[in-house]
Amino acid sequence: MLAHTTNLNSPLGRNGRIAPPVATHTLAGSLEMMGAAMSYARNAEIYGENEPADYLYKVVSGTVRTSKILNDGRRQIGEFYLPGDIFGLEVGSEHAFSAEAITDVKVIVIKRRAVEALAARDNEIARQLWATTGRELQRVQDHILLLIKTAQERVAGFLLEMADRIKTSNEVELPMSRQDIADYLGLTIETVSRTLTSLENAAAIALPSSRRIVLRNRTALRQLNA
Repeated sequence: MLAHTTNLNSPLGRNGRIAPPVATHTLAGSLEMMGAAMSYARNAEIYGENEPADYLYKVVSGTVRTSKILNDGRRQIGEFYLPGDIFGLEVGSEHAFSAEAITDVKVIVIKRRAVEALAARDNEIARQLWATTGRELQRVQDHILLLIKTAQERVAGFLLEMADRIKTSNEVELPMSRQDIADYLGLTIETVSRTLTSLENAAAIALPSSRRIVLRNRTALRQLNA
């Protein structure tokens, strides 16, 4: 759970008053300049479901997952956030999902109202904030569409998405466990494992280890995900 500390504001000026932020005209730059760096250990909670959405977060290192426990006890993972990603954006005043560190994580934390105030006086920051919100909405829509596909289509689409986001060539080192992948794709861990083996037997991928995956045939994976 986030500790509400005073260092989440801008640094103090020489006269002891809060110095106004220097215009960077980038949302990421503003978050880094105005926010505070915080670290979370593996599996630590960053914020909980239904908690006030008072802060925004930018991943500096590590991987974060957002998740919700369903009425039947199953866990649904909403999204994975990688270095450079911004998370914690909400339509309302509370978080719809909880957020946890998958690995040891370092994030930049900034008060939501500080970002809103900056966007109100800087059109470029407002545009970038709107674009970030739009990308988040697009990910949600893509995830919904993914969940109606077959197991092979879901796993193939997930591998292609991770390869694009991690920006690797053909080898992907997945930071999340197979259980995380299963909960993201709405499958059982056994189905994920069988599907990966099936893709390996079809020469679409290679599995040097449980988390290291080589994309041997992207065309075949794309055809599965079409």
